[in-house]
Amino acid sequence: MSGTVDGDGAAAFCAALVREHDFDRYAATLFVAPELRRALLALYAFDVEISRIRDVVSQPLPGEIRLQWWSDALRGEEHGGVEGNPVAAELRSVVRAFSLPLDPLTRLIDEHQFDLYNDPMPTMAALDGYLSDTHAALFALAARITAPPSSEIDHLVRHAGLAQGILQLLASLPRDAAHRQLFIPLDLLQRHGSNLEEVFTGQLTPALRAALGDLLAEARQHLDMALALLAEAPRETRPVFLPLALLRRDLARASRPDNDPFRPQARSHLSALWMLWRASKSGLFRGR
Repeated sequence: MSGTVDGDGAAAFCAALVREHDFDRYAATLFVAPELRRALLALYAFDVEISRIRDVVSQPLPGEIRLQWWSDALRGEEHGGVEGNPVAAELRSVVRAFSLPLDPLTRLIDEHQFDLYNDPMPTMAALDGYLSDTHAALFALAARITAPPSSEIDHLVRHAGLAQGILQLLASLPRDAAHRQLFIPLDLLQRHGSNLEEVFTGQLTPALRAALGDLLAEARQHLDMALALLAEAPRETRPVFLPLALLRRDLARASRPDNDPFRPQARSHLSALWMLWRASKSGLFRGR
C-alpha cells in the first residue's frame, strides 16, 4: 500500500481487519471504554497481520521477509511504506501514546517464524514458550494500555494466554493437519502412543484423544487460575480479559466425550456477542 492513510481511515481499517479475522477480540472491544478501543484494535490488527502471514505466502522466505519488515518498522528502520500501511501507522501511534515496550512486540514477531515451516512443536515446554510470547504477550500489551504493569497482572496474562492459546490450537487442528503442521507437542503425542500421521490424517484414535485430553486439562487449569487472578486485578484492566468468558464455553464443548476436534462446531457471532454482553455485566469483568 503506497501513499499515506489518514488517522480515521487507519482506525477503521484496523477495526475491519480484526472483525474479519479475530471476531472474538473485536467483539470484546465493543464493551471497552471508547478511548481505549481504538488502541486495542490497533494492537489486535497487528497480531492478525503477523498471525496470518503463513496463510498469504506459499514459501517460508517471503514470510520471513514480511516478518522482518514488521520488526524493522517497529524499530524505525523500515525501508518505506510504513505511513501507507494503516496497521503499522496505528500501531506506532499506540506504542508512543501508551509507552508500550518494543521487546514483547518483536518477540511476538520472531515467535511466528515457527508458523512458516513444517517442523513439529517438539515439547510442552516449547509450546509454553510459543504461547507465552504470542497469546500471553498480546494480553500483556493490551493490559498495559489500561493499567500500569505489575507482578499480579504478569501472572494473570500468562495463564490467560496459555488457556486461550491451547484452545485456539485445538480449534485450528483441522486446518493445521491439512497443511501438515503440528502444534500439538510431539513429546505429548509420543507419551500416549500417538504420532504425527494420526494427526495429519485426522484419525481420532484413543491415543490421540488421550493426548488432546491432557491439553484440555492444561487449558482448564490455566483458565481457572486466570479467572481467580482476574478477581483481584485492577478494575480498569478487567475488560481486556473479556475473551476468557468465551473460553469457558469452548472448553466445555471441547471436553465433551462426543466432540470430534477434526469437525469443529463454529460459534456464531451472535452467540459470542451475547456471552460477552452477559460477562460484561458481571463484577468479574466490569471495569470502573
